[in-house]
Amino acid sequence: MIEIERKFLVTSDQFKKEAFAQNRIKQGYLSSVPERTVRVRLKGNKAYITIKGISNEAGMSRFEWEKEIPVDEAEKLLLLCEKGIIDKTRFDVKVGNHIYEVDEFYGDNQGLLIAEVELQSETETFEKPNWLGKEVTSDKRYYNSHLSIIPYKNWK
Repeated sequence: MIEIERKFLVTSDQFKKEAFAQNRIKQGYLSSVPERTVRVRLKGNKAYITIKGISNEAGMSRFEWEKEIPVDEAEKLLLLCEKGIIDKTRFDVKVGNHIYEVDEFYGDNQGLLIAEVELQSETETFEKPNWLGKEVTSDKRYYNSHLSIIPYKNWK
């Protein structure tokens, strides 16, 4: 239940040609406090509730618990969420032995492209595709919970 991932900005839309799957995602936060974020997510025709703990100092590892819930319950829970619903499409791209999840954001976060890769350890090596840009793993501004409060369009 420990999630280890690294985040990167994306420099082009080349990943779309390489994607083997994509899903529209709508998500909101019942709690966006870093010590315990509680997220409700609609992804395609499924829904989930997720609880995440605070990240370690490097921003790579944190506790994560997720459970699938009925879509109608998720839709009702989204009405209770804090302001700032995240709307994005997630593209799954296989690169070497890993799958990158690349998010293309809409609405107040339009123009933002972020790739995440999950790892088995913080020191695991992985192949970096040519569309991968600057690493932003430790930059909390790029957490979805932060983007819901201070969206990309409001950054200076």
